[in-house]
Amino acid sequence: MAENNKIRVRIAPSPTGLFHVGTARTALFNYLFAKKNKGSFILRIEDTDKERSEKKYEKDIMDGLTWLGMKWDELYYQSQRTKIYEKYLQKLLDEERAYKKEIIWFKNPNKKVVFQDLIRGRVEVDSSVLGDFSLAKDLKTPLYNFAAVVDDHEMSISHVIRGEDHITNTPKQILVYEALGWKPPQFAHLPLILGPDRSKLSKRHGATSLNEYKNLGYLPEAIVNFLALLGWNPGDNRELFTLEELTKEFSLEKIQKGGAIFNIEKLNWFNSHYIKQLNLNELTEFCIPYLIEEGLIKPNFKIEQYPPAYGGYDLKQKYFIGKSKEEISVEKLKNIIGLEQERIEALSEIGEMTEFFFIEPKYKPSLLIWKETKKPEIIKSMKILGSILCDVKPVNFTADKLKEILMLEAEKCLSTDGKTDRGRLLWPLRVALSGREKSPGPFEIAEILGKEKTLKRIEAAKKLLKK
Repeated sequence: MAENNKIRVRIAPSPTGLFHVGTARTALFNYLFAKKNKGSFILRIEDTDKERSEKKYEKDIMDGLTWLGMKWDELYYQSQRTKIYEKYLQKLLDEERAYKKEIIWFKNPNKKVVFQDLIRGRVEVDSSVLGDFSLAKDLKTPLYNFAAVVDDHEMSISHVIRGEDHITNTPKQILVYEALGWKPPQFAHLPLILGPDRSKLSKRHGATSLNEYKNLGYLPEAIVNFLALLGWNPGDNRELFTLEELTKEFSLEKIQKGGAIFNIEKLNWFNSHYIKQLNLNELTEFCIPYLIEEGLIKPNFKIEQYPPAYGGYDLKQKYFIGKSKEEISVEKLKNIIGLEQERIEALSEIGEMTEFFFIEPKYKPSLLIWKETKKPEIIKSMKILGSILCDVKPVNFTADKLKEILMLEAEKCLSTDGKTDRGRLLWPLRVALSGREKSPGPFEIAEILGKEKTLKRIEAAKKLLKK
């Protein structure tokens, strides 16, 4: 048992499915409250449902907490505590506060139950509307409301911080506390996480498990920052917090009562911010698995399985483009990824964003046309580009040098009203190299592709227009 007055909180997930983002948010609030108050953060695996509990889900929970940076201080398994539950069930039966009728039922005293919720204030319930309720299937198989009470008492839990969907369980649990002669902990019920349509967050709103977001390429710093602001705010306009900063700022008093909207655009904003903070080596390591998964590069080493999330690839290894034998240097991969660092919202986007560096782009010839310019004029621009770039020495085929050379030529391009119109030369170059309406600058793309591939793509664009 813990010393008196020490803050002790718990997160008690069931290993019957993947770690839900809602459970992750609850875990985060418990963790922050514990650490802010120099208390203990306890992980309790509620695995009494033998049919549905699986080790893979238990691992998913632990991996998720570790990935987010929430290290638990103590670990318990309900399946190892059967004798404790049996002792207290028998006590209630002996004192006729519970009875057997196939399963074990709690004898409701039919009274008013009042508790002070730390978020919602005073809550009063007439327990007679609850009726008698189940405690266990048998002496060795406790159900949730009973096992949670016994564990929270035995583990000296000071505060039960959980989702508001549990608030209907609280009166039942308080009655069990009283029947066993125990003082209940303090309760705090968090607002639910809602989808954009204000219904409870579910699969139809998109990914719901932490693992799905991890695999999509969301950084743990972004997830933590985003989840913290789902129902809590620091009282000012600040939005960016590290886990350490959140620990200093957190308080239950600043948790709102209303539901918190899960806004994926906001999560993307956070993730983009933290991706921009990565150094290029880190970002490249994180992105390589996604390029492999998309078939854009192939490693020169055996991989047992594509990893469930990013990271873990040595930048000293060799990689090849697609299924070819053409090697691509890690430096070139870093340059490719670096060009998109400002635009990436999730790491899994890197394949689609950069595929034109690895395979020939496919696009409609109309995309090459700049504004009202006629096709013959675009063909003429492509010929000029080919002619100029053909004379550039490979050593000078850099973004800065190419910009210097081609901008001089682009300044000569005039629109129909006689004004300078650089797009007549540079737009078809961008499209020829990337096949995209939006892409990094053509000079940077050309440098990475190199002289030979750049000229080849310009020639392909000319042929496409002539068709």
